[in-house]
Amino acid sequence: MKSEQMNENVLNGETKSFLSFKLEHENFTIPVMKIMEILEVPKITKVPQSPNFLVGVINLRGAVLPVIDTRIKFGMTPIEFTINTCILVLSIEVNEEVIEVGALVDSVSEVFELNTNDIKQVPTLATRYRADYVQGMIQENDHFIMVLDVDKVFSSNDLDSINIASSSNAKSEVIHKD
Repeated sequence: MKSEQMNENVLNGETKSFLSFKLEHENFTIPVMKIMEILEVPKITKVPQSPNFLVGVINLRGAVLPVIDTRIKFGMTPIEFTINTCILVLSIEVNEEVIEVGALVDSVSEVFELNTNDIKQVPTLATRYRADYVQGMIQENDHFIMVLDVDKVFSSNDLDSINIASSSNAKSEVIHKD
């Protein structure tokens, strides 16, 4: 049963560090061990004929880092750049390969410690996001924070389409944050 399989690697009673962030008015969190660094938004090079959630690519110490608009990925309106907008550089596993991808978020809230036993199951109909994206929920006062499975949020199909788009020979243009 899916609920029994609910991320044994996260829900094993350990105390782990999580980073919380916002998208629109919703709170999300991911394990700190998945985050390589947090960046201010630099110039982003747009990639022609790319999926709508791919904002473009940036140069990260000589490497090309694809940058995803996490809002679009979750069916929200595209991100509006503010002083708090940042890129989470994530290390994710796709098809047994570890890759880095940048995720645009509205703002980073905090790093906190949590016993993974405190993560609650997500009721099947309780979220507007794909069930495999959300590992569970944490209750904080009168609201919930969704615990994401970033390895599934950025699936192999998505990353394949990014690789195809970024290997395009078409000219790129640079966009700037406002």
